[in-house]
Amino acid sequence: MYLDKAKKEEIFSKYGKSNSDTGSAESQIALFSYRIAHLTEHVKKNRKDYTTTRSLTQLVGKRRALLDYLYDRDINRYRAIIKALGLRK
Repeated sequence: MYLDKAKKEEIFSKYGKSNSDTGSAESQIALFSYRIAHLTEHVKKNRKDYTTTRSLTQLVGKRRALLDYLYDRDINRYRAIIKALGLRK
């Protein structure tokens, strides 16, 4: 699989509080962003892969929901993760 344990720990240590912090919104958003980037490249190459396209749409929705949650709860954490991942200006 494209996402092994070492890569997950790297993402969690960079965006979460520690490398075992899998539950924070920031680490989940970072993980979703990595997966979205990978699936986007796959869909560009395989444009008729409708199952992956649907999965990609679901992942974008999950990430959007987590971002909305952060925006409502703590605007500073929201701004920090947006800036760190380069999602918006």
